[in-house]
Amino acid sequence: MAQWTSAVGAAQLGRLITSQQGRPAVPGARKLPAYRTLADGIRLLVLEGRVPVAARLPAERELAVVLSVSRTTVAAAYEALRGEGFLESRRGAGSWTAVPAGNPMPARGLEPLPPESLGSMIDLGCAALPAPEPWLTKAVQGALEELPPYAHTHGDYPAGLPALRRMLADRYTERGIPTMPEQIMVTTGAMGAIDAICSLFAGRGERIAVESPSYANILQLMRAAGVRLVPVAMGEGLSGWDMDVWRQVLRDSAPRLAYVVADFHNPTGALASDEQRRAMVEAARSAGTVLVADETMIELQFDPAMEMPRPVCSFDPGGSTVITVGSASKAFWAGMRIGWVRAAPDVIRSLVAARAYADLGTPVLEQLAVNWLMRTGGWAQAVEIRRDQARENRDALVAAVRRELPDWEFRVPLGGLTLWARAGGLSGSRLAEVGERVGVRVPSGPRFGVDGAFEGYVRLPFTVGGAVAEEAAARLAAAARLVGTGAGGSGAEPPRTFVA
Repeated sequence: MAQWTSAVGAAQLGRLITSQQGRPAVPGARKLPAYRTLADGIRLLVLEGRVPVAARLPAERELAVVLSVSRTTVAAAYEALRGEGFLESRRGAGSWTAVPAGNPMPARGLEPLPPESLGSMIDLGCAALPAPEPWLTKAVQGALEELPPYAHTHGDYPAGLPALRRMLADRYTERGIPTMPEQIMVTTGAMGAIDAICSLFAGRGERIAVESPSYANILQLMRAAGVRLVPVAMGEGLSGWDMDVWRQVLRDSAPRLAYVVADFHNPTGALASDEQRRAMVEAARSAGTVLVADETMIELQFDPAMEMPRPVCSFDPGGSTVITVGSASKAFWAGMRIGWVRAAPDVIRSLVAARAYADLGTPVLEQLAVNWLMRTGGWAQAVEIRRDQARENRDALVAAVRRELPDWEFRVPLGGLTLWARAGGLSGSRLAEVGERVGVRVPSGPRFGVDGAFEGYVRLPFTVGGAVAEEAAARLAAAARLVGTGAGGSGAEPPRTFVA
């Protein structure tokens, strides 16, 4: 049986390789043989995640024609990649990309630092901001006032409090997607929602298509569930979703689920257009794939006048193809562990029934707090505070990184909480390891890829501003100098799994 899960056509691979030719050459570097240049180009595409791991490459003759080189050049490049562990082959099955054993992986876990450690360490690992007061306190006080009637019940609401389900359904309806409370289930955060969806739809060994890169914690959740991840490469910068690639992957791999973050994608910050969303839903429907749309960043657009694209679920209002996941954690506060699912009523009933063997339900007090915020208008005011904080932090961080690390490449997103940066040819894993020694924690690119991709990237969240952003960039620059001169040492620890 072939070990590839997707395929890259000769024309597509040719375009990707050609796009690398505009990169400046290193001064004084000697000219490499053509096969070596081709091998290095393919290897870099794999490490950056632009060509997924376990993707079948085109036949030697096909690629040679597209690139206008000899078949011998392509054969030598493939042989070099096999020798380095970046390509595997089997007679009759072709050749597919791989990452060799021992390829640098993230240095360590990025669980939030305890408060007592924040004085000496700048934490760029957790993409979460402090609570938008006074709205957290007001919401909890309002929830406490409404709690007594619920205290006289068993407190077990597997589908969520009826009042909050109605509120969430009404909010979707106001956005132009008619929704009934029976289409809503309240969960313990977005992670709880996606865990429940994966448990219902994708058993061990099932395939799930994911963006490459994608949200690190979701990738780890899916790995732990024993599913097979099928990475779908994102475009350069903020260009986002290549629908020809999506159609091909969904058609060839027939994954049970596909997971996408179409609104200010984590980690790249890309925003899918209406056309991309419509095409994605149509491709999923044609392939028989359930599309899980993560909307946790949807309210974090920085320009209030910007017209947002239509929600992904608006192209499937009945919920037969699209399951939408939302959360209070990014738009309001990470400590408010309230998420929700919007789907067809029969899907919601199945999710609720399965919950009896999981967490039974979501804390009542927190549900009352979110419902109070949405009912009173406090939610909109709190989200506005959050947008202002994130926008100011983004501007400060971008300015500081451009000043301290001018060779780093990135596109500035229009919303969300993260900046995805190519680290000037340095190893993101080494930067993460050395950064902690100089007082800054940063997640390396491979945490957001499948099987070691994106080694040359780091993710920078919009969680610090002002002088702290300037100091964070200065410490990153110090770490980059150490890594660039080889003075950073070695001995990376195995990665743990938490990235907010």
